Amino acid sequence: MTDGSSPATVADLMSTPVVTASPVETLAEAAGRMREKHVGSVVVVQDDKPVGILTERDMIRIAAAGVETGTASVSEWMTPNPDSVGPDVPAGEAFASLSEHGYRHIPVVDGTQLVGLVSMRDLMRIAQVQPVELPAAEIPKGLEGVVVADTTIGDVRGLEGFYHYRQYNAIELAEKRTLEDVWYLLFEGELPSLRRRDEFIDELRPLREIPVEVKELLPQAAALGGPEAPPLDMLRTTYSMMAVDLDFRPWLDIGRGELHAQALQTCAVVPTLLTALYRLKHGFDPIDPHPDLPYAANYLYMMQGEVPKPEYARAVEQYLISTIDHGFNASTFTARVITSTGADLGSAVVGAIGALSGPLHGGAPSRALDMLDAIGTEDKAEPWLRDAVERGDRLMGFGHRVYKTDDPRSTMLRGIAQRLGGPKVELAEAIERKGIEVLAEMKPGRQLYTNVEFYAGVVMDTCGVPREMFTPTFASSRVIGWCSHVLEQSADNRLIRPSANYAGPPPPQPVPDPE
Repeated sequence: MTDGSSPATVADLMSTPVVTASPVETLAEAAGRMREKHVGSVVVVQDDKPVGILTERDMIRIAAAGVETGTASVSEWMTPNPDSVGPDVPAGEAFASLSEHGYRHIPVVDGTQLVGLVSMRDLMRIAQVQPVELPAAEIPKGLEGVVVADTTIGDVRGLEGFYHYRQYNAIELAEKRTLEDVWYLLFEGELPSLRRRDEFIDELRPLREIPVEVKELLPQAAALGGPEAPPLDMLRTTYSMMAVDLDFRPWLDIGRGELHAQALQTCAVVPTLLTALYRLKHGFDPIDPHPDLPYAANYLYMMQGEVPKPEYARAVEQYLISTIDHGFNASTFTARVITSTGADLGSAVVGAIGALSGPLHGGAPSRALDMLDAIGTEDKAEPWLRDAVERGDRLMGFGHRVYKTDDPRSTMLRGIAQRLGGPKVELAEAIERKGIEVLAEMKPGRQLYTNVEFYAGVVMDTCGVPREMFTPTFASSRVIGWCSHVLEQSADNRLIRPSANYAGPPPPQPVPDPE
């Protein structure tokens, strides 16, 4: 609503003047204008009429194809004759159109004249999709689309291909800040100054050490379940022991300061537990945290036994930042449900680890890499992918429950992979291109793109992280998100107690006598 009574129209929300390009310009010129004006698309005009549109998504596709942007023209890669919307169209109607077609930007045309551009983000300001009160029988399976709580930690906007931590773009944070900065942001609500960052790191340094009583039990824990025991299972067990050893009590019975201290220690020690258990499982002694290394570099050091290359440490750090939080996913929701009962922080984190261990939540990075290995070479990609789709197999690393466009984490990780280079990166790019083509042909209308797992596996493999540690590495950063949500849930708590729709035989049935 614009004035409290009149429905908002596209004219109320559109951006104007529009950033434009001509069909004969080079892609480099158009991309430079997009960067300069900080926009996600340019409208291609000829004789003052829109004839095409070029978006960030197109630029990603162009980069993946290895196009020489200094010579290729806009007309070769633009989406020609784009759908448009009139300025008097209600915002809700325009929102529905963008949602239905998966568009993120749409030109606003009055007659034949280009008068503005409206984006999904513009419309989301007005046309917020909220669930209505429905009978239990009509609530969608999996609670998809159902809002269960308010949060100030962050959000995922799947139709826009965007997610954020607090008020900051999560990918921009990964590109510009350290993991410690983002950790501080989620816990304290603001980004630290350089001085406060150093103080925060000093505060965390002693918390990375495993308590002595727990450390003595690690060899037995690492031996449980044999050589194939999943690392997350061992983490779940040893972290639970640590919570008992440190006397983590129900948060209802302790002060906010104590709960905050427990959360800091949990996030600091989980990487140490993971790497110690990994080394013990493979017959090596655990390595204590390096006093001078930041989070990501220290994680690789404790796992591999040597100080990592700076480019590897930074690549892993950017991955870790991008996975700290991602809306009310299964593990985060689990942590909040447990917290809502008043239970201790250790119970909430153990529950979240259990949820993350499921292959449908945290187990895909290594499987995506397994798929690349199975395909082997670029020339085998198309027949392999076609056979898999025809069999009804899921292509690992493609598609996402929330994103209906490019997963921004995948876009960032693709860039990191290209920065690191290597034959596996080249193969991944080729398979991504072919996979999108095959899926577009064989599953029209689905708009399936690569998700975070596709390039995460490539990046971590390049940096020397073994496959069995892919999902644990995910857990080592996501625990920061879990603990942030525990702190938020406990600060304004209400027991999460949903209802279920009974679907069994009609009651009451007479209870039969025993025969």
